[in-house]
Amino acid sequence: MTKIFVATGFVLSLSISVLAQTESRADILKKIEAKRAELATLEKQFLSPSEEDRARYAEFLNQPDTGLIRLLPREKFDTATFTENNKSITIRGGGAYYSFARLTHEYGYGSDIELAKGKLVTGFYGGHFGSFVNLGDIPLETVNLETPAVKDLATNTQLKQTSQSQVPLKLNSTYLLRSVDSTPSDVLVAFKVVRIDTDESAIILWKLLKKSPLQGARNN
Repeated sequence: MTKIFVATGFVLSLSISVLAQTESRADILKKIEAKRAELATLEKQFLSPSEEDRARYAEFLNQPDTGLIRLLPREKFDTATFTENNKSITIRGGGAYYSFARLTHEYGYGSDIELAKGKLVTGFYGGHFGSFVNLGDIPLETVNLETPAVKDLATNTQLKQTSQSQVPLKLNSTYLLRSVDSTPSDVLVAFKVVRIDTDESAIILWKLLKKSPLQGARNN
């Protein structure tokens, strides 16, 4: 009788264990999904400018086609390329890129600008080219489509041959960027580096001056 009781108990225990294991895997998957959502939220917070930055430029940001972003230095946070880095940022490109057309940091979605080793870079993948112009320490509000440098950049038909694809990152400098991607668009942006944080990330205030779809480009 004792042997039968022990055997029965063992089978029951095994059944409960199998059931618990199945439930545990389902619970683990839910936890993974929850952690990913939590991580995405944390990364968004880490990439965002501070509330003080937003408050300071609130009036400017009330205008259409404007924004305030943070670019992280690629050499510190992009673990896909710099494998010695700790994998702290999982977003593709490590927060070093931004698309002014699609409003995303994730690399590969029409990215227009990159921050790497103290430089702003454009034209960093096949089919993409662009050019910067540093206007110096002038108010971003004064830059518009009638600004001579904007006109020159907007009408440059030899941009691919004459482009300045890298410029030093300089605090308080206002830049122009024309970024041409062979698949989606041709954007012209004015932006100002308003702060450089302690981790060498750059806070950038920007406004879109012009966005033109390329002829023959596919719609995404």
